[in-house]
Amino acid sequence: MIEKHIVLEDIDPVVFYGTGNQHLQMIRALYPKLRIVARDNVIRVLGDEEQMAAFEESAERMRQHVLKFNSLHEEDILDIVKGRRTSEEIPDGVVCYSMSGRAIKARSQNQQQLIDAYQNNDMVFAVGPAGTGKTYLSIALAVKALKEKTAKKIILSRPAVEAGEKLGFLPGDMKDKIDPYLQPLYDALEDMLPQVKLQEMMEHHIIQIAPLAFMRGRTLSDAVVILDEAQNTTPQQIRMFLTRMGWNTKMIITGDMTQIDLPRSQKSGLVEALEILKGVEGIGIVELNRKDIVRHKLVTRIVNAYEHFDQSKHNNESINKD
Repeated sequence: MIEKHIVLEDIDPVVFYGTGNQHLQMIRALYPKLRIVARDNVIRVLGDEEQMAAFEESAERMRQHVLKFNSLHEEDILDIVKGRRTSEEIPDGVVCYSMSGRAIKARSQNQQQLIDAYQNNDMVFAVGPAGTGKTYLSIALAVKALKEKTAKKIILSRPAVEAGEKLGFLPGDMKDKIDPYLQPLYDALEDMLPQVKLQEMMEHHIIQIAPLAFMRGRTLSDAVVILDEAQNTTPQQIRMFLTRMGWNTKMIITGDMTQIDLPRSQKSGLVEALEILKGVEGIGIVELNRKDIVRHKLVTRIVNAYEHFDQSKHNNESINKD
């Protein structure tokens, strides 16, 4: 008779044990020669050596299942113990899974191009209107890298254009000041990671929120770095950001050219960067359009209406100049 301790790393143990320890009770029934006691994220196992080896292998597969799919069902436990593939392991093209178990994958050709560009390049620019999934998909790719341990951390940044240099006058610490601008990134992370695990990763700086103004002097290594709303950076800011790239790092820069909030006299850093970096080896540029919009159908109509308005305004200005 032997004793071993199994640590459930990187997952929420509540998902593993099930509601009211329902999964744990099932596992105990499947391994009657073992005494299984769970506390927090540690499982203490005592019993038959042969069954112990089988349990260790199954427990690791269950942990990997929870890590990948954010869920575990009784059918999955049976499949794993019997040595079969679970139903979730069959689909292809899935980046990761949401907390509800929904598969997160490309929903359009251009979204697939974004995934392919990320896999084939160390730096990717994803440009397109609101609702095309560029930010959400970028977060999914970063979470996948973290789970597969191809990156040690996720670094998120976004310009706070509306506050400008007045961040110091807002109440709270720096996180409180910039949180409103980063809420879309938080929303995506909360959809893909357990709340407890997300909080723990932020406390241990595995997931970092880095104000663009504080990037100077840093070298970002072993990370997936996302710069969101890059159309609101100045040429100096985006140049400084892009040159922070370190070893084993991937950068994703997202932006919407129709939502530039900079003063009219100020050129967008994203516009300039795309002009300068087009064709540079190792940099992928993906342009999404209204056909890629995955929000409410009204969003597509709104984007179309504004594009028509902007075009009409441009035509009228050209006629008046003539």
